[in-house]
Amino acid sequence: MRAFVTGSTGLLGNNLVRALVSRGYAVRALARSPAKARQVLGGLAGVEVVEGDMEDVQGFAAALEGCDVVIHTAAYFREYYAAGDHWPKLYAINVKGTVALAEEAHRRGVKRFVDVSSSGTVGLKPDGSPGDESTPAAPLVADNLYFKSKVESERELNAFSARTGMPVVFILPGWMFGPWDAGPTGAGQFVLDFLGGRLPAMLDGGSCLVDARDVAEATVVSIEKGRPGERYLVGGGFVTLSQLAMGLERLTGVKAPRRVLPHWLAVTLGALAQTGARLTGGSTSLTVEGVRVMHAKLSVDSRKAQRELGASFRPLEETLRDTVAWLRERPAASAVVSETTSVAASS
Repeated sequence: MRAFVTGSTGLLGNNLVRALVSRGYAVRALARSPAKARQVLGGLAGVEVVEGDMEDVQGFAAALEGCDVVIHTAAYFREYYAAGDHWPKLYAINVKGTVALAEEAHRRGVKRFVDVSSSGTVGLKPDGSPGDESTPAAPLVADNLYFKSKVESERELNAFSARTGMPVVFILPGWMFGPWDAGPTGAGQFVLDFLGGRLPAMLDGGSCLVDARDVAEATVVSIEKGRPGERYLVGGGFVTLSQLAMGLERLTGVKAPRRVLPHWLAVTLGALAQTGARLTGGSTSLTVEGVRVMHAKLSVDSRKAQRELGASFRPLEETLRDTVAWLRERPAASAVVSETTSVAASS
């Protein structure tokens, strides 16, 4: 079988390509930068790099010919947590681009479309217990434009599937950590900031944390076993930011911050940091949206993916150990660490 993977140089996309190759798939890997793709995917047999951008699906659509499945991991995500109005870009890539990709895949005979959404589109149940695939989005989604774009994308893809008959399966990961985080993502930046002593305080919050390799394995299984139209939460276990920092302390010997910022203070600092970034044209790892997402302490139930896709979750210590090892072995990744002091926030 041949799979077409978008976002192939990202944390999940990279691990997904590797999981597919290990199972005998031929892969066409979409990347905006072929040079970066060859660097992070080099040496993998059966991988063909396709240059393209999700804002111009027509520009690479011909490469969908002969593929059996499209696995869509690309999204405008990391950039959203920087200063500025990002909705036009979020809509163009995460909604309009996703539907355009599905339309082209259907037109060219692709048999299945697997879309990677986000567990952030699922809220807690009314009693405060972890949400499942049928639980509505949390109230914060109304203000979090990234989550909003994912909710709209799922809605549009369901309408597309009903109209065309093309099977669409949704994978909803938690906060992903793991090796091959070349970006790095917010998770990788958290680890780099921790190792560099740039986290003087923690936020009051947490999230479901999952190894990208475990998400990749469940995604590969969903190609054959995922039921059309179904959502599968692959969230892992809930971890507070303080627990995450203490886990890193045990592994690395770097002392974790003990101070936890009150939520109101974290929001205020996030607003100030964003304003400063906007005025100077710089960036910040502390944003109001990141603070609010962590403070919501959203937790999800992944039992459906465990039952139907055989999803399993490795111990947190293993994930953190492998993440730290991968980042430490790559000076180029460490070089992107911000020189400014920050507090922990999700991306």
